[in-house]
Amino acid sequence: MTDEFDFIVVGAGTAGCVLANRLTEDGRFTVLLVEAGGSDRSIWIQMPIGYGRTFFDRRINWMYDTEPVESLGGRRSYWPRGKVIGGSGSINAMVYVRGQPRDFDDWKELGNPGWGWDDVLPYFKKSEDFDWHSAHHGRGGPQHVTDISPYVHPVCHSFVETAQALGFPASSDFNGGKPEGVGYYQINTKGGWRASTANAFLHPARKRRSLTLHTHAHAQRILFEGRRAVGVEYAHKGRVCKAKARREVILSGGAINSPQLLMLSGVGDAQKLKNLGIESVVNTPAVGQNLQDHIAVSYFYKVRTATLNDLLHPMLGKIRAGLRYMADRAGPLSLSVNQSGGFVRSDPRKAYPNLQLYFSPVSYTKTPLSERKLLNPDPFSAFLLSHNPCRPTSRGHLELASSDPQTYPVIHPNYLATQDDIDDVLAGNRLLRQLVQTRPLADIITEELIPGAGVEGDEALLADFRARADTVYHPTSTCMMGPDPTSSVVDARLNVHRTAGLRVIDASVFPTITSGNTNAPTVMVAEKGAAMVLADAK
Repeated sequence: MTDEFDFIVVGAGTAGCVLANRLTEDGRFTVLLVEAGGSDRSIWIQMPIGYGRTFFDRRINWMYDTEPVESLGGRRSYWPRGKVIGGSGSINAMVYVRGQPRDFDDWKELGNPGWGWDDVLPYFKKSEDFDWHSAHHGRGGPQHVTDISPYVHPVCHSFVETAQALGFPASSDFNGGKPEGVGYYQINTKGGWRASTANAFLHPARKRRSLTLHTHAHAQRILFEGRRAVGVEYAHKGRVCKAKARREVILSGGAINSPQLLMLSGVGDAQKLKNLGIESVVNTPAVGQNLQDHIAVSYFYKVRTATLNDLLHPMLGKIRAGLRYMADRAGPLSLSVNQSGGFVRSDPRKAYPNLQLYFSPVSYTKTPLSERKLLNPDPFSAFLLSHNPCRPTSRGHLELASSDPQTYPVIHPNYLATQDDIDDVLAGNRLLRQLVQTRPLADIITEELIPGAGVEGDEALLADFRARADTVYHPTSTCMMGPDPTSSVVDARLNVHRTAGLRVIDASVFPTITSGNTNAPTVMVAEKGAAMVLADAK
């Protein structure tokens, strides 16, 4: 080992970029950041709506496929994950949702002290630079959060008014004092550009002499002396490199790559690793288990009013939108298509919101995901309306297919494995139909394109869900946090059980999936994790 650092962080994704910044902030410690992908300096990454182009770009996207899912009729699910500086935060839809306070109180009640809502809120605020003053938000933090409510497409207002007509409350801020209700999403942009953690945290820190970044550096395994992690082996520029960590190795590869690297390094189910010829360092059967993800379905509606399709399908419209974006970083290219939605209870008797809604003023029924090409809006006026259960109870797993680090792991999502999840899906299906039959949405709809008016009743709608539903790209919990070393992977300080000098800090540590998009809580975990690392280093 010729290179030595205080800390080695594996993965320059959403969490890794935060860690690289915070751990080098005061200059006391040196950090090596190892990233399998390359630069994020692409217009398709930095322009907010460009993620439609990166969705199937293997140069910056791992492009995973799951195993066939029985509950989805034997279909595989396509899981795009960022293989680039910024990770999945460089190719996502930028929606900023912290989750419901109850999500984090549940984490604490599951045996993870310090992870309740009151504990984590300061770390959400620490990372944030919000558009306007609010007791619930931060100002002056590294990552900008934009309130897009003044800029959403006008048809989004029809959705919000319709949901209120059905009795759902309005929420002016899903991340504020009243997160339940319908309204407009906030997004991570700044000045019309994507505000990923790469832009917000990593790039400003790259001038520090204490930070070393190696891109196109694929981690092969963690190096151990006994049960202490002492370094990392990685492939870089055609050769195998080794680097030593004087203090800690920190995995931030996300819910797929972090458990994969642990297992490649001998941390996992000892018998399964032995079957692949991997020597066990620590028998931790929970590695790769407890996988959770949100799964959603979209209904598509043709309308008699203009939508984003009318702006972005014609070539002339694309040119006009591009010219406007070049002129002042405004217009539809500066936003996400996920503009409005909400967190609602399908039944008032439920204690908490159980459904997340998305209303997008665009449709792309002519571009099925199986074609693996650029998502392009339909040539007619239409919108899509989606739902997913907020807190699914089904859990899947992933495992190694081989001891070769280049071989993708085998992913089993295990969607809809519980009756609770099926009940929420049925309730969501009914709600979408109820919404589109209510004014003012009902006044502008001319036709239900998908699934179509002929698909009626719970049995048919559930069959349609199984036939079309897919991931919302929120995998979590494969290195689950918890007090029991036999059923979890890391403790409440994110140390890997039964090891020394090794932590996992990313979305894989979530004890349960949060109610909503997972990028913001991943940033929070990284902020809190960095504070723990620094406190323990004193």
